Amino acid sequence: MNRLKKLDAYPKINDDFYSRTLSGGLITLASSILMLILFFSELRLYLHPVTESQLRVDTSRGEKLRINFDVTFPALACSIISLDSMDISGEQHLDVRHDIAKRRLDSYGNVIETRKDGIGHTKIENPLQKHGGRLEHNETYCGSCYGAESSDDECCNSCKEVREAYRKKGWAMTDPEIIDQCKREGFVQRVKEEEGEGCNIFGFLEINKVAGSFHFVPGKTFRQSGFHLQDLLVLQGDTYNISHKVNRLTFGDHFPGVVNPLDGVQWTQETLNGMYQYFIKVVPTEYTGVKGHVIQSNQFSVTEHFEKTEAGRTQSVPGVFFFYDLSPIKVIFTEQHVEFLHFLTNVCAIVGGVFTVSGIIDSVVYHGQRAIKKKMEIGKFG
Repeated sequence: MNRLKKLDAYPKINDDFYSRTLSGGLITLASSILMLILFFSELRLYLHPVTESQLRVDTSRGEKLRINFDVTFPALACSIISLDSMDISGEQHLDVRHDIAKRRLDSYGNVIETRKDGIGHTKIENPLQKHGGRLEHNETYCGSCYGAESSDDECCNSCKEVREAYRKKGWAMTDPEIIDQCKREGFVQRVKEEEGEGCNIFGFLEINKVAGSFHFVPGKTFRQSGFHLQDLLVLQGDTYNISHKVNRLTFGDHFPGVVNPLDGVQWTQETLNGMYQYFIKVVPTEYTGVKGHVIQSNQFSVTEHFEKTEAGRTQSVPGVFFFYDLSPIKVIFTEQHVEFLHFLTNVCAIVGGVFTVSGIIDSVVYHGQRAIKKKMEIGKFG
């Protein structure tokens, strides 16, 4: 037993030898309050998950990139806005119509009509046949492609099919009034009726995960001699107001803490025609929740540039263009709770650290007061 007593690292002092002071009480009160504040701060960190981040090289291959968008054009009608996408692999999607919808807006921004993109069904009311006559009873309809047929037996039974045939030939449809299918479907009339309206276009694109671009342009895009050109420019003059507001733009699914820098961004055009360009750097991101749920998504940064288009330049196409490139570095966020042993270690460090520092401060104050008191008693102070 005596040997165990000798191992006691905390020798006890008789109460008669304790000297309690006012400064010691104040230091004890302040250190206790500090301990409580630090303890509850550490407890909050323990109860709430923390997110750790890492950077790794992105080794994924053959994946798809989903682009969610919601853009409003207050001065462009829905009937003339088309969406195109292309990437560096050579894959192109011109006049995209699937997975998107359009809302017609009046001059005050109120919704007039919401519809899936497209012109509508062909009206079969005495349509013009390919051979030149009108459709007779019990006769199969085969509309003319107006010189854009790729074979003798090809038929164009709708305005869309005629425009597509023209696009494949690299021709522009400058006057839809002479196209029987477009007249019957009321395409020209619809464009004229919607003049002065705005449009809200929203949906998503699912494309190859490589660098590329997508853009919103008035008219329908086609390629000729390596350039992107547009038809239907004759319908509403040769000037377009591409003022727009990006309500939402994301590259992938939402995850906690993500910031999309273009959400809510608005731009108003002051010149006649122009190309508004967004240059986007997409950063692949993986987010793992505290329950182990993994979200594969992306973050992005962006810069903007406006280029005024000039008449006669085939490369100057009015519209809003989004050019994106992919970063080779992947950001990995992992959400997790602090381990209990780590929490306990920090609590002990708080208690021990504050107790030790307050003891040092109390000792300095106590011995300083005693030294001053002695000097005052012998008359040497001051």
